[in-house]
Amino acid sequence: MQKILVVDDAEVNRELLKSILENEYIVETAVNGKQALQKLQDYHSDTAAVLLDLQMPIIDGFTVIAEMKRKGWIERVPVLIISGETGPEIESQCFELGVSDFIHKPFDASIVRNRVKSTIEHFSRRNRLEQKVEEQAEALKKQSHIIQMQAERLSDARPFNKLMMEYRSVIMEVETRLKVLNAVFSEEYKRNPFEAIKSRLKTPESIYSKLERKGYPVTIENIREQVADVAGLRVICSFPDDIYRLAELLIRQDDIILLKEKDYIKTPKTNGYRSLHLILKVPIFLPNIKKYMRVEVQFRTIAMDFWASLEHKLKYKKDIHDTGEIEQRLKACADSIEALDYQMQEIRDKIDSSGR
Repeated sequence: MQKILVVDDAEVNRELLKSILENEYIVETAVNGKQALQKLQDYHSDTAAVLLDLQMPIIDGFTVIAEMKRKGWIERVPVLIISGETGPEIESQCFELGVSDFIHKPFDASIVRNRVKSTIEHFSRRNRLEQKVEEQAEALKKQSHIIQMQAERLSDARPFNKLMMEYRSVIMEVETRLKVLNAVFSEEYKRNPFEAIKSRLKTPESIYSKLERKGYPVTIENIREQVADVAGLRVICSFPDDIYRLAELLIRQDDIILLKEKDYIKTPKTNGYRSLHLILKVPIFLPNIKKYMRVEVQFRTIAMDFWASLEHKLKYKKDIHDTGEIEQRLKACADSIEALDYQMQEIRDKIDSSGR
């Protein structure tokens, strides 16, 4: 049986509440706030609830609540106020201090039992949930620490550093080829097909985490074969048709192999994300060998990149509620951006045709 502490300076109230609750709980009593705090000091961890009067000699109920809050007990032990006072100001003040509920005098046995039971059950569920969250957070913390340690060992390994050098080389190779195409395109059409190139190399932590999620041991061979986006480039174009023209020119080069294509422009993700993703095999030329390396190249318009960057900032590592509405609004923004892209492209085509 769970233990309940009834605190009231009126003996008749203490005895009445004890008689209502003693069949379901072990009922302890205290005649004032001072005695209540002494008892809570001894067994607050074993107390399921406190039924507390506000007006008492020596130490009143408000002081008891404040002390319970200061010691952190009120987070684990629910407090129900037993009082004849029904003013909204008193109730509001008590709720702000962390009180769970009110039981008004004169007492109705059914109401007393139901309110005590529901309050205890609510706190029990909340405490179990908080404990589970704490355990999961601790497990994630340990996992993160393990990943960090493994990643540090990985980054200190000579074969891994050699592999990263090769991935940096393929990034430079693709950047050079894109810049050459940009120069040729500029000469032929008097404009540039892209505005900027951004590149990135996955961190050891990110590589380790991805292999672990896939269920592969961390080896150089698995990094090569199972992680397609260790090396990545993002090419920011002015207009949608530039994306496809530039991607086609790159793929048509006879020593570049297209492994995989995902067109999120023609088929956007549910949240509105748009981009053309290519996984390529591109040769790099080392002192004694020609070697093919995998690289991911993403093509976006300026507007698509603007949307994706803001979407990432808004949602990354945040505990988001009402995700349905947020997804709908993000999708609406992405649709508006797509419409703007094609409107600007039409304006460009009209300007080009009028200049001929």
